[in-house]
Amino acid sequence: MRLFGMPVEKGRWLLIPLGAIVLLCLGTVYSWSIFRKPLEKLLNINATESLLPFTVLLIMFAILMPITGFYINRFGSRTITAVGGVIMGLGYVLSSLDGNLQLLTLTYGAIAGAGVGIVYGVPLAVIAKWFPDKKGIAVGLTVIGFGLSPLITAPLAKSLIDAYGVRQTFVILGVTFTLIILAIATVLKTPPPDWKPADWNPNVAVSGGTALSNSETILQTPAFYGLWLCYTIGTFSGLAAIGISSPLAQEIIKLDATTAAGTVSLFAVFNALGRIFFGWFTDRFSPKLAAIVSFTLVLIASLMMLKAGQGTVATYLVAFALFYFSFGGWLAIAPTTTLILFSSADYAKNYGLVFTAYGAGALGGTLLAGRIRDIFGSYTVFFYPTTALAILGIVLAVFMLKRSFSGSTISQAN
Repeated sequence: MRLFGMPVEKGRWLLIPLGAIVLLCLGTVYSWSIFRKPLEKLLNINATESLLPFTVLLIMFAILMPITGFYINRFGSRTITAVGGVIMGLGYVLSSLDGNLQLLTLTYGAIAGAGVGIVYGVPLAVIAKWFPDKKGIAVGLTVIGFGLSPLITAPLAKSLIDAYGVRQTFVILGVTFTLIILAIATVLKTPPPDWKPADWNPNVAVSGGTALSNSETILQTPAFYGLWLCYTIGTFSGLAAIGISSPLAQEIIKLDATTAAGTVSLFAVFNALGRIFFGWFTDRFSPKLAAIVSFTLVLIASLMMLKAGQGTVATYLVAFALFYFSFGGWLAIAPTTTLILFSSADYAKNYGLVFTAYGAGALGGTLLAGRIRDIFGSYTVFFYPTTALAILGIVLAVFMLKRSFSGSTISQAN
């Protein structure tokens, strides 16, 4: 069996960068803070309103991703990737229409968000099946594309907005991303059902039981609810930080718009590094310990931002680097934990259910951040709830995940 003209054990590694490129296109959503100021001026809207399309997109993302997981085997990874890519691109193009906030929320939030949700899980499902022996690092390297996206798309969007305006920027990005995703969709395929890497024995690496069988549902386990709650908290602070990073830098730290956009690109690196590190860390140690480390970083970052003010550039850079690093980590902790705990054969369905936590965190975090800015006139107050939630997350990880991982149905395979 060969893949890309090479022995399959070597050829499968090419699927990781291809999947990462698809996710990089989808991850442009993390550059939304670059669009907010121009849109607030163009549409005459406030901070809460400019976060609405972003929030709706994240919700649609979280809704469609689990639904898609049930249809990957029926329609195939190539077809679903192509359809989702076209829908996302259409949403971007339609966002260029001369309209109001409601239209933008429909086109960017609902339509583009649906496309992102349809495509997102496919590369992860494909990679998970090709790398049962290296699931943590393989998934972490793939989702790096989503987190690393702002490193490329934030300065790209800023330059396009400066040169052509925000509406035309939507068209350029939409067409470009659609073409890229359609091209990569043609080569995304899963291995035969009975395929496994040569010389790999899955029973050797197991310590402490086996993963849940196909006949068992993750909704019957405490592990699911512990993971879901922790994932919600992780995305709550992370997605809010992503949504407010550029305007916060301008309003509180007093950076100019170009420098603020540059910091978003810098933070994208930490988002990507978080995915690699926590993918490895979760696989090497345990989801519980990974969650505790992640929430500890959020706690440190929140306490730092409560003291941030004009000119405290270093404080801002370190704190938001930690926010992005921790949040990126959850996009590796959650899928890797799903592979560790539950049957890999049902990964797309199982992670789809877990991923609904992403939508819950997105809705709570982004809406609260915008509302706090409008009520108190500053984003600083937002870091009080993130402090409290980080502490709650540590408690949940220590107690709920500990009980979950002690059962006989849990796998700690590396």
